[in-house]
Amino acid sequence: MGGLFRKHRVVEGGDLKLVAHALNSDTRLQILSLLSHNVLNLTELTAALGLPHSTVSFHIKHLEAAGLLAVEYLPGTRGSQKLISKRYDQLEFRLPGAEVEAADDVVDISMPIGNYTHISAQPTCGLSAEHKLIGMLDDPRAFFEPEHVFAQALWFGKSGHVEYTFPNNLPPGSAATEFELSMEVCSEAPQYNADWPSDLTLWVNDVEVGMWTCPSDLGGVRGHLTPDWWDANQTTHGFLKRWRVTLEGAHIDGERLSDVTLEQLRLNQSNHIRIRLGVKPDARHQGGLNLFGRHFGNYPQDLLMRLRYAFAETAPPA
Repeated sequence: MGGLFRKHRVVEGGDLKLVAHALNSDTRLQILSLLSHNVLNLTELTAALGLPHSTVSFHIKHLEAAGLLAVEYLPGTRGSQKLISKRYDQLEFRLPGAEVEAADDVVDISMPIGNYTHISAQPTCGLSAEHKLIGMLDDPRAFFEPEHVFAQALWFGKSGHVEYTFPNNLPPGSAATEFELSMEVCSEAPQYNADWPSDLTLWVNDVEVGMWTCPSDLGGVRGHLTPDWWDANQTTHGFLKRWRVTLEGAHIDGERLSDVTLEQLRLNQSNHIRIRLGVKPDARHQGGLNLFGRHFGNYPQDLLMRLRYAFAETAPPA
């Protein structure tokens, strides 16, 4: 059971009232605390709380309805056993209104994974929306179906690439001080394979930022956001990776990647920024890739580009 693999959740829209109501109870907060480091069954929770079975079940239903708990039924010696785990360690509440994309020195741009401008793919390959597959499996023509913009999972095997065009929302008169791109991604094997390396390369404005070898195609355990209809014996989630380019060089998750700098990316020379992610035809490990959107996998985000900036009088020298 993947109950202890917990991450962050953004609460917004119609979920706000539901989650707020679920948390408005000392007993329910105590249940979440008890599940911080353990997966417990209903009998164990009841004993720990010192409350009647019916009362604990009532509170569990509220937490499950709000998406804060995962409940799994496993066969036991006397019927099925209900195992209960906490789904998230952190909640972020996004209040109603326009989504904020810029702070004093940061611009965030979220790009749906299906909103690509070009793709080169070969089987195994395909796309899935939140509730159904898009087009035919292992048919590259599926990537050109009009519904591709709704994709929440995108994959192709061997070599290939996918390209996105982001708007360049740097304020006039400013200069970028840091570029960051984050995504949920993994390799692409038939079904899934924990030992399936793939050399993933990132390009920004046609500049090769660097290559990271993804070790695995992750499956077998359902991702927290992966739809129930999706077969858990296929790829179900990925790794959250952050590519970062500064005035000193490029990194991925804090590890040095290359000597490519912000100046080489030419971010101030156009009203858009071109992003390409792929596996080179001459890569040592041609293991394809999977990309996940905000309603698939383990992380509630699309491709997220973050630009930090400063104005001319405060910008560091290039």
